[in-house]
Amino acid sequence: MKNDKKKGDTVKPTSIGGQAVMEGVMMRGKNGYVVAVRHPQNGIVTAKHAATADRRFPFLKWPLIRGVVSFVQSLVTGMKVISESAELSGMDDLTEENPSKFDLWLERKFGDKLTEIIMGISVVLAIALGIGLFILLPTFLTSLLSPLYGESHIWRSVIEGVTRIGIFVLYIFLISRMKEVRRLFGYHGAEHKSIACFEHGEELTVENARKYPRLHKRCGTSFLLIVMIISMIVFFFVKTDVFWLRILSRLLLVPVIAGLSYEALRLAGRHDNVLITILSWPGLMLQKLTTSEPDDSQIEVALAALKGVLADEEPEAAACPEA
Repeated sequence: MKNDKKKGDTVKPTSIGGQAVMEGVMMRGKNGYVVAVRHPQNGIVTAKHAATADRRFPFLKWPLIRGVVSFVQSLVTGMKVISESAELSGMDDLTEENPSKFDLWLERKFGDKLTEIIMGISVVLAIALGIGLFILLPTFLTSLLSPLYGESHIWRSVIEGVTRIGIFVLYIFLISRMKEVRRLFGYHGAEHKSIACFEHGEELTVENARKYPRLHKRCGTSFLLIVMIISMIVFFFVKTDVFWLRILSRLLLVPVIAGLSYEALRLAGRHDNVLITILSWPGLMLQKLTTSEPDDSQIEVALAALKGVLADEEPEAAACPEA
């Protein structure tokens, strides 16, 4: 019997992922990552980096543990590539033309280590902001609403979980109103379209990539929403009326939640059935805020980053989910 399937009809999930950066996209594979940005004068500029993960410790690839490792690596790499993209796209040149006295003092004081110090501070501040907004604040607000639920642990857990998700969605909505962020979200959409084009086995062209949706089940936005939902389930089993113990338990369980969320996202990315579609729906809807339809120039940049990564990937590694 003749096989009538064409390219684009079937999907081969891939372990390749990406991130929108300043005027560009970062694509990451098993062997490294590539940053591609659009420079006003030089066109598309790319920078390639080898993988830095330490392969000497196989246990880092174990289920749950690999989720925590991936989360930390993504946070550190994400901060690094945003800084690099600003430099590659020429944005840093605008600030270096008229450096302030404070900038000059920092450069004299720390020299070549200044970038590493700034990145370290940025990571710490990002973690502190995340803990403050999505762990401490929801727990505190829920404690203020105690007259509504009394001593009911069930209602306290539900209200805290809904409050946490509400704060997260409101935060995403507010930043999506910013002009610069909307531009960034266009590159986010271009990243998803490019990966979908590759997963469907089509030639990596702007025309082919454009027809795919800007939403993707393995998106980091979906991961964060999954974190919120799983945290509500996990915290439900932690029963204490002492406020500081509730805060401590939430902090200590962050690695467990990150690990479980990572496995849930991998499951969604590897399978395509009715149940997975239903479970992925909330994350896809949230991506309507964190992505926007890209123009052709943005898709072109995303494809350049993807092609750069694929050049160093083994065919079977690129075509299969990470083990």
